[in-house]
Amino acid sequence: MREINLKTFINAPAQQCFDLARNIEFHQLSTQKTKEVAVGGKTEGWADLHDEITWEADHFMIRQQLSVKITAFEAPFFFEDQMTKGAFKSMRHEHHFVMVGEEQTEMEDRFYYEVPFGFIGKIFDMLILKKHMQKLLEERNRMLKEIAENGSAVG
Repeated sequence: MREINLKTFINAPAQQCFDLARNIEFHQLSTQKTKEVAVGGKTEGWADLHDEITWEADHFMIRQQLSVKITAFEAPFFFEDQMTKGAFKSMRHEHHFVMVGEEQTEMEDRFYYEVPFGFIGKIFDMLILKKHMQKLLEERNRMLKEIAENGSAVG
């Protein structure tokens, strides 16, 4: 299983960061480069425990769908989504939020995945996929930090 681990420090309360991270409209805004949109299950508002969402996006010039379910939820510190259907062999994304002092949040993403197609999938992952996924997560976190710190509203 492969892992991408990112930490982002945000000058905003954990509750605000937590709510923004689970907001479907924010997710769509932060993934505009791949034209990601919620097309099934919960398609607007805030994702909660047991919610299912199907996302559709362009990756590698192919329109793809990925369905996830929120499998763990402890506001405002943690939530997890897991793939139920999609291109990965498996995928789990943990979102952690820890208050640092009174005004700063440490947001940590732990993104775990397995690729299909045996040896060919592993080569594709090493050369292209892991960098692609890390870049998507970094862009999402950059935008979350910017919106949370500037007090902008989404959704």
